[in-house]
Amino acid sequence: MIEAANVPHARRVLELGPGTGAITEVIHDCLPSSAQFLGLDLNEVFVRQLQRRFPNHEFVCSAAQSFDFDSWLNHGEGFDAIVSGLPWTAFPHALQIDILQHVLPRLAPGGCFVTFAYWGLHLLPGGRHFRELLQRQHGTTLRTTSIVWRNTPPAFVYVVQRSRN
Repeated sequence: MIEAANVPHARRVLELGPGTGAITEVIHDCLPSSAQFLGLDLNEVFVRQLQRRFPNHEFVCSAAQSFDFDSWLNHGEGFDAIVSGLPWTAFPHALQIDILQHVLPRLAPGGCFVTFAYWGLHLLPGGRHFRELLQRQHGTTLRTTSIVWRNTPPAFVYVVQRSRN
């Protein structure tokens, strides 16, 4: 996910649903020292733990679909990478739409939104609907990485990239 989002070259990174910090740790290890990081999670306990563990990063207890990005980003800025560990297919379709419509416009030109999906589950109705939703995002292209068979269960990454114009 980190490679697909080009995190090592990012100036601003947003992580949706950092949880206990498994993906955050990998982001932290390869993020340029001058880069800005924002993690949004609904669990206040996780947010406090992550703030202690990663004091140079900012974590906020907030829903992604309602966070005030204008208070965090300067006018005209966007995220070079948005990394999501959210359980998309467990969400109602309306919530998926609300989050994506609020977050994806914050991608910088050429920036990437990445999230993973478990192989096989992407074929179920919820997985198919989510892929269709990603494909319909205006001004972006969608691709998938190869399947990581060593992952349990096997998974792949959706990469939504905003056009550079």
